[in-house]
Amino acid sequence: MNHKLLTIPMTAALLPAAGVATAQQKAGPVNIVHIMSDDHSYQTISAYGGPVSKLAPTPNIDRLAARGILFTRAYVENSISSPSRATLLTGKYSHQHGQIKLGRTPAFNADQMTFPKLLQQAGYQTAIFGKWHLWSVPQGFDDYKILNGQGTYYNPEFSTKEHPEFVREEGYVANIVTNDAIDWLEHRDRNKPFCLLVHHKSVHRNWFPELKYAELYEDVTFPEPATFFDDYSTRGDAARLQQMTIEHEMKMVDDCKVYELLENKQAKNNFNAEFLRMSPAEQERFKAVYGPLNEKMLAAGLKGKDLVRWKYQRYIKDYVRCVKSLDDEIGRLLDYLDENGLSENTIVVYTSDQGFYMGEHNWFDKRFMYEESFRTPLVMSFPQQIAPGTVCDELVQNIDFAPTYLALAGVEVPAEVCGVPLTPLFATGKAPADWRDELYYHYYDYPSIHNVRRHDGIATRDYKLIHFKDQGGGSKGKDLPIDSWELYDLKADPLEVNNVYDNPRYAEIVADLKKRLADKRDELKIEESESKFDLEAWKRKAPKK
Repeated sequence: MNHKLLTIPMTAALLPAAGVATAQQKAGPVNIVHIMSDDHSYQTISAYGGPVSKLAPTPNIDRLAARGILFTRAYVENSISSPSRATLLTGKYSHQHGQIKLGRTPAFNADQMTFPKLLQQAGYQTAIFGKWHLWSVPQGFDDYKILNGQGTYYNPEFSTKEHPEFVREEGYVANIVTNDAIDWLEHRDRNKPFCLLVHHKSVHRNWFPELKYAELYEDVTFPEPATFFDDYSTRGDAARLQQMTIEHEMKMVDDCKVYELLENKQAKNNFNAEFLRMSPAEQERFKAVYGPLNEKMLAAGLKGKDLVRWKYQRYIKDYVRCVKSLDDEIGRLLDYLDENGLSENTIVVYTSDQGFYMGEHNWFDKRFMYEESFRTPLVMSFPQQIAPGTVCDELVQNIDFAPTYLALAGVEVPAEVCGVPLTPLFATGKAPADWRDELYYHYYDYPSIHNVRRHDGIATRDYKLIHFKDQGGGSKGKDLPIDSWELYDLKADPLEVNNVYDNPRYAEIVADLKKRLADKRDELKIEESESKFDLEAWKRKAPKK
């Protein structure tokens, strides 16, 4: 496959720190390990210092950050799983690689350029284990073992290159994925550099913890976010019409595991999707832990805010229990790299496919351009170029992964790639003068679960402008169209509760950001239909009441 390539000039900004080039020549090509979880929030990683993570620490992710670089302003271009995974592979925005939504239609075209393919061509051995979620057969990998769709926590099913049909495997998913990654490292071709993608199912909904941790943190009361009972008073209709609140949309059976309330077919299907995969002994252990706690809650007859608070505690505890197993497995992989002399010449990256709401605005899930889902955790270790304890506050995005790995491997970056290598940030965490000062975001997946409207926007270090605009329709065809703007002053209002779009004091900022947004749409060739709709035409076609 021929690709138009962008030759990256070896300017001072892209050159390694002094002495590193010589060290790389002695050590040989750079190996790559990209660890990605699903729906893991930066708020629950103790290296970021949030109140939840102080009570439920992540020592192994912290260990990776301590020996390398912690990015405090890492973001995605579309906060949802499948598009984010396609962006990792291609370094392109959703509308460019084609996986704009979560589902199979449209599905990712695996024939297109991806960084693993280019690394293969450059002599790398490549593999991916765990979650794929792109509804196509992986290409560019010498080996793969991928989960069936979202995968399950207990006794999951996998497909491999040799055996494409999905086969059940006994065990907890985080442990299996790590076992596969370590086994591959043990048996790889040691004459080649390697690129290994370790993609965990954890900590995706419905947060079924490893049973050895089922009682962990039960005696802890986790603090509620400051915006837990947000009323969205300054926000537009999009924030009020979403369906992702802990109060209303978090299910007592499916999510909170109060199996005593198995009152309908859908709840049974969702809960049993995990529960019935357990062995009889595992089911008994599960009931022995959750049964008495559920009975106590039901006997109390909780209602209103008391019930919402109970649901939050059940949610957050199960979530960080899943994080605990995830962190354990990351530690096992780091131990293997250390013990086998691979850490020095391997860049090890930990990130998530996007951020996640941990009760902020009373929400769970992601999708919005608001900070908790737009921002994602990102830590890297690469001793040859990154000093221990480096912190980077520059704006980086998931479009930057592919060009970073290609640059480290000495492979030219295709011109179609929109991201830039992060290597100029490695030495000090500070950016060169020409580093980006804005980020573009675009969410497409509507109508869909959680009812988050289509929107795009532009974010700088200090401000965020979001444009919600679509024709409505929803799952039942009853949602009204939306055309609204929101502006947040991120320094004055980091929690994003005060929309100042209509405040005259911000008129110049609005004008500047609107121009930036328009310019970015033009630059990226965003089709008119992708960001706008004809409101008057919709009104003419709308059924009369």
